[in-house]
Amino acid sequence: MSRQPDDIFQEDLGPAPARRGWAARLGGLFRRRAAPATPPAPPPATGRRWSRTIGLGLGGLVVLFVLYMAVGAFIVHDIDDDPDFAAAAPVANASQAVEIAAALIERETGGSHGWTANDPFFMPGWLLDNMPNYQQGIIYALSRFTAEMGDQIGRSRGSSQVDPDLDRATGLLRYPGTIWLFDLNTSWAPTASSDSQYRAAARALRSYNERVAAGTAPFERRADNLLQTIDRFAADLGSQSSVIADHIEASRGWLIDTQADDIFYATKGRLYAYFLVLRALGRDFDGVIAQSGATKIWDEMVDNLREAAELRPLVVMNGRADAMFQPNHLAVQGFFLLRARTQMRELANVLRN
Repeated sequence: MSRQPDDIFQEDLGPAPARRGWAARLGGLFRRRAAPATPPAPPPATGRRWSRTIGLGLGGLVVLFVLYMAVGAFIVHDIDDDPDFAAAAPVANASQAVEIAAALIERETGGSHGWTANDPFFMPGWLLDNMPNYQQGIIYALSRFTAEMGDQIGRSRGSSQVDPDLDRATGLLRYPGTIWLFDLNTSWAPTASSDSQYRAAARALRSYNERVAAGTAPFERRADNLLQTIDRFAADLGSQSSVIADHIEASRGWLIDTQADDIFYATKGRLYAYFLVLRALGRDFDGVIAQSGATKIWDEMVDNLREAAELRPLVVMNGRADAMFQPNHLAVQGFFLLRARTQMRELANVLRN
């Protein structure tokens, strides 16, 4: 059977829908393609946002910590050399010297002040330098005083037993001043802090003084006891004058001296404590001093100690002794210290005769 032309055409080109499909494809090759649509921007990553928030928070905490330390150190800093300091409620018929020693310990370890020498790094007192040295100088002088009380004034005679409260106070005041709740040099376990030990020493002194007032503890108001105590104080001041002289000789003339203020304020604390204790001892031994004719020398000694204790330069400098613009505050302090020591020696000679 012969094919018709239309059949041949239909067989060669295929059905009409197929032709339209191929035509659309061929036409698409020559048509300009539309640019693909820009996808929307993804939302900001949550992790990045949290990282920025945490960074800002940590930065704010650092700023607050720095402000807390700086402002806190300014507030905490207090070198109290009040010459009129006295016990709030002295015990009648007791020792005024022992009473002022206990009151001074309580003031520096938790009364109107706080003990700064053992402050850890996260407390403002850690930044301080002069106040810790001053406080430790006070405690050192009081430890010498309690030792003399136990060896001399607080004993009926040389062969008698040392008073237990005085013995306890002496040991506690020799505890290092820089111990916080831990002393990693000896143990990882918590330990007694310096200020808690010193407050215990103050309680022991008050216990002893109450027994003195009741007449059950010795407080020997004899010239030989006072003589021995004065001699020991003079020896201690002589030792400290040697520390001052050695540092002046080794470091004088330097514009920046980071140790000069440490020595100055440690000495200042020692002189201030001796001033208060010796002024009170003069009242305890007023009869002995007057009988020996040493009242004027005693008063001059106490005044020199007060002048030395009240020195407070804005910046402690260790210049040459003949410098015009750079003074030497250690030398000035040492002058008053040696004058007081000389008068202590004079007192000892008068009491010895």
